[in-house]
Amino acid sequence: MPKKILTPKIISLSSFCQNPINSLKDSDTGILAILQNYTPVMYAITPERLTQLLALENRFKQKNNILMKSSFYNNLNLNTFTPIGKYAMYDGWKPDSDFIRQAAIWGIPLNKSVTNTELSAFTSYWHAEGSLFHHVQWQQKLARHLQMTRTNNFDKSKNNITQLPNSNFNIPEGFRG
Repeated sequence: MPKKILTPKIISLSSFCQNPINSLKDSDTGILAILQNYTPVMYAITPERLTQLLALENRFKQKNNILMKSSFYNNLNLNTFTPIGKYAMYDGWKPDSDFIRQAAIWGIPLNKSVTNTELSAFTSYWHAEGSLFHHVQWQQKLARHLQMTRTNNFDKSKNNITQLPNSNFNIPEGFRG
């Protein structure tokens, strides 16, 4: 599976092990991607660059902090574990406790909560697929999946062309039987 390298400066693991400090100082951005067999195995970062990135993250976190009424959080269970960033689907994944409300905000009205069977089918498929998404993206995928499967699971007997309709078996007048 191809991996995205997140810095323009790359170096092999063996070269980095020979002289790690000078290798890192030679980097223009203060970040090195360290490869082994053409695959990134780790990143190295200077303390100065780490300080810059943390300050930048803190600045964005403060700007995007939205205050909401406390009544918004009354019925939410905020003690659940939610991975940060993109991650692959794993066994035991569950949507948030307010998933039905969030789905309605996304324009997907769901009339009942997710069953264990639906959740198991969803996680099994995406676990094998190995795709990486954020937690909200996984929930949106689940909501669309539920919307599609629930609307497509209508009465299958209506589409069965081998089923004979309930008809009158009397022979119409004028026909020989």
